[in-house]
Amino acid sequence: MTDAPPEDRSSGDGRLPAETRIGRVALHVADLDETTAFYRDVVGLAVLDRDGDEAVLGADGVPLLVLKRDPDRPERERTDAGLFHTAFRLPSRAALGEALARVRDRWRLDGASDHLVSEALYLDDPEGNGVEIYRDRPREEWSVAADGTVRMATEPLDLEGVAAAAEGAGSADAADRASADAAPADRVPSGTDVGHVHLEVTSLSAFEAVYVDGLGFEVGMTGPDVRFVAAGGYHHHLGANTWRGRTTPTSGRGLAWFEVIVPDDAALDAVRSRLDAAASDGDAEFAVEEREGGIAVIDGDGIEVRVRAE
Repeated sequence: MTDAPPEDRSSGDGRLPAETRIGRVALHVADLDETTAFYRDVVGLAVLDRDGDEAVLGADGVPLLVLKRDPDRPERERTDAGLFHTAFRLPSRAALGEALARVRDRWRLDGASDHLVSEALYLDDPEGNGVEIYRDRPREEWSVAADGTVRMATEPLDLEGVAAAAEGAGSADAADRASADAAPADRVPSGTDVGHVHLEVTSLSAFEAVYVDGLGFEVGMTGPDVRFVAAGGYHHHLGANTWRGRTTPTSGRGLAWFEVIVPDDAALDAVRSRLDAAASDGDAEFAVEEREGGIAVIDGDGIEVRVRAE
């Protein structure tokens, strides 16, 4: 076991740059009003834009979630691949404590875990889409295996310790926000983002062929039915699992697309080159479409990931 922070790996060896991050996540929903209210009042995002069929929510003016009304789209089938959860990352334990208070007061908590590198709350939105709200421990506290992968586990979370972090003078973040007349506790603080997206897939080898060989993520923690992949030594930007035995491509409501944001056009061009190489190998099943500002990759499960430069 080592207490050193993960190595900050770059794209020099054909991998994604360390600055790579997750951008927006988009969901198809039936009830836009109810789902928007959940992400506003429970998760704590601000509504940045809203029209008849779409709502954009985020933090500190930064869009993180796009909700698209599509009542005619059928419910997701039990066999369909798609979203396991969208993971909103908070900048502090105090902010996680505030999120826990909102969930306890306004919704229902389905789970809570200490993953060694992070502390996480789990719940479902009104349409059954999984949601994780978490905070990372400092990287210097992460344990790294001999192969460079970040060690993780699933242990019980100290819920009362998390709750206490948001209370009284012990919550520096809350005090700072109040004194600066900034975001109230009902809203997530500045610095909140989408830390990772976790998918349900039909094949882990097919997932790796697209997201590792094609896009350029590095494989982190693995198991017989789960893969975590990341850039820059993070514990994971994407997760994929086969826990529920999904066997058919995504359809119906749920995940519409999500974004991977790379730091510059050179990194985007490198992704294009890797995807071309993966396509020529014939082992990866996916389609690539040019989009304004980047590309869209539709994998064999019908999951769309949009890649664009910062």
